[in-house]
Amino acid sequence: MMLEFDFEKNADKIKELKKMIEEKKDMKGALIPVLHDAQGIFGYIPKEVQVIISEGLNKPIAEIYGVVTFYSQFTLIPKGKYNIGVCMGTACYVKDSQKILNQIIKELGIDVGETTKDGLFSLEATRCIGACGLAPVIMVNEDVYAKFDASEVAEMLEKYK
Repeated sequence: MMLEFDFEKNADKIKELKKMIEEKKDMKGALIPVLHDAQGIFGYIPKEVQVIISEGLNKPIAEIYGVVTFYSQFTLIPKGKYNIGVCMGTACYVKDSQKILNQIIKELGIDVGETTKDGLFSLEATRCIGACGLAPVIMVNEDVYAKFDASEVAEMLEKYK
């Protein structure tokens, strides 16, 4: 999902980011902390925000983009209000978490790493979340669904709509 970045709507956030950049620009290794700030402010790091960071830190845009796309904690697309993580670790996978993931993809009409057009849901395939005894497990934000079955997907999604 590609959204048009609205500079006017984000004016306060841009001002906040520029203040953070100013505070950190002379610090060694400032890029990662500034990217964390940007992610916290905007929820993602679109091209327009990368340009602001590039100009503020006097670094090439290619370097900014490279770091954003290398580290998994940064994202180029906005996350939904509800982030669904389907555990694909070994214990969950052998208990059919792939079927759960496929059903969520079908129900939401998005793929892993995408966000629904209405901004309500994002979908991630995660690695082990440390609840192997409860496999298969999915998480919706902080809500954990243990011993989950693909047949429960529609009902679970309805709860968040």
